[in-house]
Parts: sequence; structure tokens; C-alpha cells
Amino acid sequence: MDKAAHAMPAPTAAAARWRPDLLPALAGLRHYVLIPVLLLVWEFGVRAGWIDGAMAPAPSSILAALVDMSDAGLLWRDVWASVLRVTVGFSLAAAAAITLGLAFGVWTRAAAYVNPLIELIRPISVLAWIPLAILWFGLGDKSAWFIIFLGSFFPIFTNTYLGARSVAEIHVRVAQSFGAGRWLFVRQVLFPSSLPYIVAGLRVGLGVGWTCVIAAELIAATSGLGYMIQLARTMIETEKVMAGMLVIGVVGFAMNAAMLWVERKLIPWAQPR
Repeated sequence: MDKAAHAMPAPTAAAARWRPDLLPALAGLRHYVLIPVLLLVWEFGVRAGWIDGAMAPAPSSILAALVDMSDAGLLWRDVWASVLRVTVGFSLAAAAAITLGLAFGVWTRAAAYVNPLIELIRPISVLAWIPLAILWFGLGDKSAWFIIFLGSFFPIFTNTYLGARSVAEIHVRVAQSFGAGRWLFVRQVLFPSSLPYIVAGLRVGLGVGWTCVIAAELIAATSGLGYMIQLARTMIETEKVMAGMLVIGVVGFAMNAAMLWVERKLIPWAQPR
């Protein structure tokens, strides 16, 4: 009896070691339960004739089209083309927006003249720029880079400028009291204080840039996921259209997850508990 009593705490101690790591992961899976339920209902609805399979193909048909495009190598070519365009356009937008946002946080007089121009251009939809992009840069990568740049620039700039203008007054006074120059102030005070805003802007800007590349490829490109969807539409291959939409969602989800990882690494102190 004594031996059994002494042996009882061992499983409890072992459980205490794995439960803190395993249980949150298992609990997080319940947030995704709606997705398979909807897919099953959709599949059943098509097979039962409640949903027109020509207008909304069953998930099994979409998956089969996805496998066929993947085996042919066309899918990966178009995914790579779209991701590469977003990488270039987003990188240019991030560099320009962060630089200008921090600079205007320091030079407020210059910001007073430039901000009205930015606020005038910002509400213009990127779709309205596509005809000009084609006229200026032709079909292909350059026009897509331009559209992605416009879509990504404004969220990043707005958040960066807001962060630069939100630096605590006490931090500014401490830097001034220690005789910090403008460059030292930007590097040691302004940029670290603005970093949570910058990362938030980058996350939003990347999402907008990803939607912009699809819009640009629908009209102004000869490759990429948007072009693939447009080509499938002209051939009335609805399952390929929806397969492309699925890939767009998955890639966008992965991009957002990557940005969340970067956010946790760069600003761990700003993460919600």
C-alpha cells in the first residue's frame, strides 16, 4: 500500500511536464473546426444537387484540379511569379515608407507640406492606377511592382509616421538633456519607440500588397496566380479558378503567419498576454 502511494505522484509530475505545451496547441485546433464542417456541407450539397457544380465545384473537384496543375508544374511557376513580384514591390514600399515616416517624424515642417499630398493620393484605389501602370511600364513585372508599391506604401507610411509622432515626451527630453544629435536620436529613441507601429504597418502592407498583385496580374501580367485565374475563367474552368483562389488564401495565410513570427521576435514586450 505504501509503495502504491509513493508511485502515484509520478504520472502526475509527468503530466505536468507535457500538459502546458500540449493542451494550448490542442485547444487552438478548435478554432479551425468550422472549415472542415463547411467543406463537408459544400461537398454534400454538390453531390445532392442542391448546389450547381458548374458554378461552385465540389471541394473534391477543386482538389483534383489543384493536383493536376501541381503535377504539370504550372501552379508552382505562377506561385513563384506572384511571390517574387510581391517581394520586390513590398520591399521597395517598406524602404520608402519607413524612411519617409521616420523623417517626417523629425522634420515636422516638411511633413506639413507633404502630408496633404499623401492624403490626397492615398484614397485612390490601386485598381484606378492599373491603366496608367500599363501605359507607363507596359505588361509584366514593372507594372505589377508599381501597383504593389502603391498598395503597400500607405499602410506602412501611416503607421510609421504615427509611431514617430507618438514618442513619449520624456524620452525626447532625456535625449535632449544628454545632448543626443539628430541621427543618434533617430537610431536610439525614435526607431525603437516606433517599432511596434512599423511592424503593424508592415503586416498590413504585406496583406494589401498580396491582394494588389492578384489584381495587377488579372490585367497587366502574363504569369502569376491572377493570370492563371483569368486564363481559367476564359476557358470556363471554374474548378481551376477556385483552386487558384485557394492557393491565394493559403499563401496569404502563410505570409501573415511569417509576419506574426517576425513581430514576436522584434517586439516581444508588445505581445498580448
